[in-house]
Amino acid sequence: MTDARFTRRTLLAAGTAGTGLFLAPSSRGAQAARQTRDEEKEVGAAEDLMREHGVLRRALLVYRESATRLRAASRSIDWQPLHETALLFRSFGEDYHERKLEEAHIFPAVRKAGGPAASDVDTRIDQHRRGREITDYILEVTSKGALTTPDAESLARVFDSLDLMYENHAAREDTIVFPAWKATLSPRQLDEMGELFEEIERRTFGHDGFEDAIAKIGRIEQTLGFADIAQFTAPPPPKA
Repeated sequence: MTDARFTRRTLLAAGTAGTGLFLAPSSRGAQAARQTRDEEKEVGAAEDLMREHGVLRRALLVYRESATRLRAASRSIDWQPLHETALLFRSFGEDYHERKLEEAHIFPAVRKAGGPAASDVDTRIDQHRRGREITDYILEVTSKGALTTPDAESLARVFDSLDLMYENHAAREDTIVFPAWKATLSPRQLDEMGELFEEIERRTFGHDGFEDAIAKIGRIEQTLGFADIAQFTAPPPPKA
């Protein structure tokens, strides 16, 4: 068994199978039941892709909230967390998730299968390219340390446009593209793709890139004051 099986994709503890040899029949039954429940917790390749989208959506939320602050008082913005957000979006989103998973494996399979999901693959690749251009801009602007008022407004507009593009992009991938890709694979092939993606992730980052990305975006949210989701609770609607 490869190391890929002892990762977040499988929450089953190592060594569980072997312990059954020393259990009484009733204990073996309970152990088997626990093992079945644990195996059901395995994270599949399609779910893993959507969880990676969750990291990128949290980065977009940082951009969205920062756009509001930029328009209100640009001098009060801490630019370093925004720069770190762009670096995370570049490394985890663009260089890994987009280039090494979607563009290398998912889009070609969806295009070959045809159907509705294949019709806008070229548009998705174009949006990836545009996103990289925007990330280049964000990295350049946030490396200056201080912005003029016109720069702040330009950056806010860029945040707005990137957020709008990727929210539509990711939502349709989660509900159209990834299910269509999954449908092209047998259960065995899907499992093999999950292990391949895990191997690519570890080659890219040298460790669990997802957990690292979660920790990074969490620190950024904490620094900017976005960590407490209670502040984003919607107000009550007006009385009809």
